[in-house]
Amino acid sequence: MAHVKRLTVYPVKALDGMDCESVSIRPGGTLAHDREFAMFDADGDVVNGKRTDRVHDIDTSYDTRTGTLSVTTDGDSVSFELRDAGERTRAAEWLSEFFDVDLTVEHDETLGYVDRREMGPSVISTATLETVASWFDDVTVAGLRRRLRANVEVGGVPAFWEDRFVGADAPAFRAGGVRFEGVTPCGRCVVPQRDPDTGEETPEFREQFIERRQETFPEWADRDAFDHFYTLMLISRVPEADRGADLAVGDPVEVVPAAEP
Repeated sequence: MAHVKRLTVYPVKALDGMDCESVSIRPGGTLAHDREFAMFDADGDVVNGKRTDRVHDIDTSYDTRTGTLSVTTDGDSVSFELRDAGERTRAAEWLSEFFDVDLTVEHDETLGYVDRREMGPSVISTATLETVASWFDDVTVAGLRRRLRANVEVGGVPAFWEDRFVGADAPAFRAGGVRFEGVTPCGRCVVPQRDPDTGEETPEFREQFIERRQETFPEWADRDAFDHFYTLMLISRVPEADRGADLAVGDPVEVVPAAEP
């Protein structure tokens, strides 16, 4: 039976994720606490894994009750209550030194600092993760989750199930009481090519990925909706009527027609 297998949010953009048993949908259509904070340099550009592999040298955890970010590196351990403006400034000073970039830490509870701010949660199936991990000798399913950084993982469905929700006349799906409409396949960047623990690039990751993705592209997907084969994961949209609802691990998932309200 199709169901929500895992829910993951990334409280500080580019830093570690945290699994949740349940999460609400924000007014902006994203998951609560996802990319709630982000680091920006003096030019207003985001500091993330695309920009620096130093993100792999830092371990973080986040307490949603207190807003406390705990940070551990080889030589230091520190925590910051990020919902407090003064603490965010202190966090920014510490992170500036770590990343060797003069940065600020910004806060947005309504939408978060997702890459595609007009869209919503990212979705992938467990079977997709298992299949893609099998393409590489040294990539585990758990490691691939950390490389891809999806929000919603769906179990009980075939590999590349999520590809069916983009393109002409594509259906939508419901998870519990929340409707998800496909917007676009997720074109990947350099981050999935790196080992999430060491930051080292997996040799020929992109080339091998593209070759196998093309070979296994599912018959139910609309090829015209994909610009290239270096894509994996669905970027979805939650309609305004379902924002404020809760989503939980174990919620049943069903495919629904595109025209269904």
